[in-house]
Amino acid sequence: MSENEKVILSDKSVIPTDDYIFSIIGERKIHWVTIMKYLSENYPDAAGSWNYYNDGKQWLFKLVRKKKTVFWSSILTDTFRITFYLGNKAETIIENSNLPQSVKEEFKTAKRYGLIRPVTFVIKDKTDVDNVLKMIDIKSKLK
Repeated sequence: MSENEKVILSDKSVIPTDDYIFSIIGERKIHWVTIMKYLSENYPDAAGSWNYYNDGKQWLFKLVRKKKTVFWSSILTDTFRITFYLGNKAETIIENSNLPQSVKEEFKTAKRYGLIRPVTFVIKDKTDVDNVLKMIDIKSKLK
């Protein structure tokens, strides 16, 4: 884990708010806002919440749509990470998508947790945001 990937939201008594999150992620606030705006415009039935998880000793943001988890997000120093967990049904869809080859390879070679595997994005720029939006669409199409 690199320096900017250390656990940030580890105090169970400090509930994350937008202002607090934005104070940590700084200029990447625009990327968080872009993703949330895309969700509200394209998937109005999606809802997210911050929950504290004792196993990882940190707060995570869980985005859910129709009782299905779309992604998990954690806050890092100056940025944030979004992770999607997908089953084997997603492999063909991802392979045939216009996602970068590096993302396709990450999914193909990812460690499996039962029947699912993760694809993670550490948000640095607009390209990362665009890829997250594509993954949201892919995940939302899966049954």
